[in-house]
Amino acid sequence: MQNHLPRIRSLTCFLLAFAILSTVTLIPVHSVAAESESELIAVLRSDAPEAEKAVVCKKLAIEGSDAAVGELAKLLSNPRLSSWARIALEVIPGQKADEVLRQATQSLDGGLLVGVINSIGVRRDAGAVEALAARLQDIDAQVASAAAVALGRIGNEAATKSLQQALASSSGAVRNAVAEGYLLCAERLHTEDKSGAATEIYDQIRSADLPMQRIVEATRGAILSRGQDGIALLMETFRSDDKTLFQLALFTAREFPGGEVDLALADELTRATPPRAALIVQAMADRPETVVLEAVVNAAQTGDKHVRLSAIDALKRVGDVSSLSVLLDIAAGPDPELSQTAIDTLAEIPSDGVDDRLVALLPDAESDRYPLLIELVGRRRIDAVPELVRALDHSDSDVRHAALIAIGETVSLEKLDLLLNQVLDPKNTEDVATAQQALKSASVRMPDREACAAKLADALQQAPANTKTLLLEILSDVGGTTALQTLAMSAKSNDAEMQDAASRLLGKWNNLDAAPVLLDLAETAPEEKYRVRALRGYIGLARKFNMPERDRVEMCKRALDQASRSDEQKLALDVLKLHPSVAALKLAVQTKQIPSLKQDATAAAAEIAQQLRKKGVDVSRFISGGGS
Repeated sequence: MQNHLPRIRSLTCFLLAFAILSTVTLIPVHSVAAESESELIAVLRSDAPEAEKAVVCKKLAIEGSDAAVGELAKLLSNPRLSSWARIALEVIPGQKADEVLRQATQSLDGGLLVGVINSIGVRRDAGAVEALAARLQDIDAQVASAAAVALGRIGNEAATKSLQQALASSSGAVRNAVAEGYLLCAERLHTEDKSGAATEIYDQIRSADLPMQRIVEATRGAILSRGQDGIALLMETFRSDDKTLFQLALFTAREFPGGEVDLALADELTRATPPRAALIVQAMADRPETVVLEAVVNAAQTGDKHVRLSAIDALKRVGDVSSLSVLLDIAAGPDPELSQTAIDTLAEIPSDGVDDRLVALLPDAESDRYPLLIELVGRRRIDAVPELVRALDHSDSDVRHAALIAIGETVSLEKLDLLLNQVLDPKNTEDVATAQQALKSASVRMPDREACAAKLADALQQAPANTKTLLLEILSDVGGTTALQTLAMSAKSNDAEMQDAASRLLGKWNNLDAAPVLLDLAETAPEEKYRVRALRGYIGLARKFNMPERDRVEMCKRALDQASRSDEQKLALDVLKLHPSVAALKLAVQTKQIPSLKQDATAAAAEIAQQLRKKGVDVSRFISGGGS
């Protein structure tokens, strides 16, 4: 036997097949404690359950030797254990396993015979070629087909010759399988640097009356096995009226070696119909090391719009500094779709030198290009804050707004004051909304959110009234301990607008850190509406976050104690129903003592008890005992 598959593959096969066997047969699976090969073989000889023997076969796929082959061979005729035995026989080294599989082909038929033939193919047993070749004429099409594929896996000269002869005489499903096996022979020849012989096989299959799948496989092989001489066939395939062959050409072009094919693709790009040209240019861009960039750039500039869009998009992968001028012209052009595609491409070109070139163009940019260049600086996150700050003094509001957005995308924490100043003391009122948006963008992307929140909290102290709410909202988006503490203090301030904004934002806080803050605010907020808002936020945390059930029930108890209105008390009961537990049931039963909640608490307790009973919990003593 040669080129055996790694034994670990047998374990993978076992796990899948064993799951099926256990499910279908419902045979109890006993543990197999034996570890030595002799003990495993003894299990196969015993009257152990079949599922247990299947486990042993899996173990023998790892531990087995010639000593186990005889007992495994006896299982090949067992419909339920044959596949398990073959898992081991496929990987046990030595001639003995080959011999028993060959012998089994003389006595088995149907699916069992097909399985054994498949295993012979896995082992690539050259000694089985004659027997398999005879099976190509078997009246059972499945057996003949399995023999054809197994011969292809063996792939030696004798196997190849038998398949060549069978291709001329077979028909239907068997002919298709013969072609599959013959292709496997060609692939082996190609990998063994016998490309001429491989090409002959590929060409025979290409010209034969076979399903399209085989024609496609053979065409790919015929192109690649010819080396650089295959370029002509590749281009011929590109021009095929058959869409499947055209798609094959696209994929094959991507894996074709060398740079000569790129020149051919560039030429084909100019000849193809627009729908095909749009796909060809994408295939060209998937060969970044040898692509003819000039051809892609030319396609982006003129011609069919669909092709232009595809070429512009392709430049994301293969464009470089030399492409900037063309892309900037398109980006500034009148067609919105072409323009936006070019801008998106300019934002993503990975080539070295692009960032420096874009920054260098800023000082001398014309008015229609200036906002575009600034936008690209922001989208590419280029560190060019000084240049962007100069743009803030520009007379054109479009330029200033582009600069603010770009600063929001690029500014560091140390320079965040640039945006804070634009928000707190704007030079142009028409820039305020954009400055606020930029400040928010910058703040939420800062890696050190505590330091960022500290800066925002300091700015809050000196901010004019009309920006305090904005800063609180940004703090809420930044999150963290500092932001939470700042919102808590603001909710208790004497400023009504800050109280309103902070309590609203705390009520939407998205982690459990806010729980003690909200509970405190529910007790101490200066106005009832803020206390109610805080309590509802507190109950919301208990409702939606994972936590130990005792903690959740404790939160609900505190909410029930703190609530001054039945609306919030009922919300707490709803949380108990949503997360049923024994502790939740006890609290619901206890809550029945509150006259105004007796009806709702009774209903809640009944619903919780019902859900617990479905889980097998005996709740009778909690219901009858009043929750004690």
